[in-house]
Amino acid sequence: MEEKEIQQYEKMVLTPADKLIAKLAVPTIISMMISMIYNLVDAFFVGKLGTSASAAIGILMGIQTVFQAVGFMCGHGSGSIISRKLGEGKIKDASKYVSSALFICLLISCCIMLVEIFTKTPLLLFLGSTDTILPYALNYGIFIMLSGPALSCSCVLNNVMRYEGRAFYAMIGLVSGGVLNMALDPVFMFGLNMGISGAGLATALSQYISFFILLYMFLSGKTMSKISLSNISTCPSIYGHIFKNGFPSLIRQSLNTVSSMTLNIAAKPYGDPAIAAMAIVGRLAMFFGSFMIGMGQGYQPVAAFNYGAGKYERIRNGFAFTLKTAECILSIVAILGFLFPAPLISLFRDDPAVIVIGKNALRFQCVALVVQPVGVMSNMTFQSIGKSRIASFLATLRSGLYYIPILLILPKIIGITGIESAQMLSDILTFLTAGPIIYNFFSNLPHKDEERDIDREYKKAVRKKP
Repeated sequence: MEEKEIQQYEKMVLTPADKLIAKLAVPTIISMMISMIYNLVDAFFVGKLGTSASAAIGILMGIQTVFQAVGFMCGHGSGSIISRKLGEGKIKDASKYVSSALFICLLISCCIMLVEIFTKTPLLLFLGSTDTILPYALNYGIFIMLSGPALSCSCVLNNVMRYEGRAFYAMIGLVSGGVLNMALDPVFMFGLNMGISGAGLATALSQYISFFILLYMFLSGKTMSKISLSNISTCPSIYGHIFKNGFPSLIRQSLNTVSSMTLNIAAKPYGDPAIAAMAIVGRLAMFFGSFMIGMGQGYQPVAAFNYGAGKYERIRNGFAFTLKTAECILSIVAILGFLFPAPLISLFRDDPAVIVIGKNALRFQCVALVVQPVGVMSNMTFQSIGKSRIASFLATLRSGLYYIPILLILPKIIGITGIESAQMLSDILTFLTAGPIIYNFFSNLPHKDEERDIDREYKKAVRKKP
């Protein structure tokens, strides 16, 4: 066992679970919040161009989630396997998975980019664009499509680093891109008079710079697993394992795309203000929820590594700590958002019609925040330990099996209130479904830890130390 492996073992197995998760979560939360902030900054500056321009961002969310779906599938699919392999002491296998995952992600995302570029006008109309939104969506969207492969591949590298417990390095890459995007937005949009195209160009440049920073972390030896052409596997089973394990992420992100499109179509009869309002609320909700996602991503490598190492009690303790922390913080955020929705919406668009729709939707979203952690944490747990079938089922609930039917049916009964409240109702139903499943899992999880090869190797290595 080399010194780096010894340090990894001591960090992932011997450090108290709550302290380790908090340590891993802090850079991840910062990364998430910076990413969400630059999404909000985009919405803020684009909002200066008008309601239709604001709505265009909502239309393009569907495009972005397609690339994220590929990236998260390959990133989560390989990352949790890599973490378990490291937990078993198999570093060479881990390097094969990360190299292969990056290769297949780049290939798939480039194909998607080409298809989207050649079909961009009918595609944007299909996603819910109106005639008044379409010019803005086309100008902004071409840059989002061109930057798609960088976004997908960044998702792979970011997730693998998190699963290795290298969240700090992942933070550097994501924060650098986010800060650059925020700085370039006003320069390109107003300084160079590029309008919404400037916002798109700033996003594209930041995505590629972020990707190359993340790639450098692997090439410079700051990670346990290594990326190289020689490590790209030609074995179909490697890709099968990645796709199988990443399938819950693909489902979740694909349903985000479908639900985003369904939301835009449902809001379309109420005009551009409704589409713009729901786009703003969606970004605010993602920002509020970034703390929960960051905490969960700090927990995932701990769950995956310790499941591979047979340290079951650490998984149980880690889940309880993460869930309690997320619930406390989100409850505070939800109360503040519920009490002051109109000022938050008006930051991004001062159109009275947008504010009226947006403040009601935001209040419903704040209620949803309180019940979200159980569903999210349950999904993360099963995917981290390789139980992809249960994770896939849970991934279909929030944005799919519950949300889409509610979004299609409820507005016909109670009008726009059905659109505003659909996500809240979906989150409540997801909570009621996921709660018993995760309770049953932990009830049957062994209380006694197992000794694995990595434990024996560590003991030998410690005895040999002077």
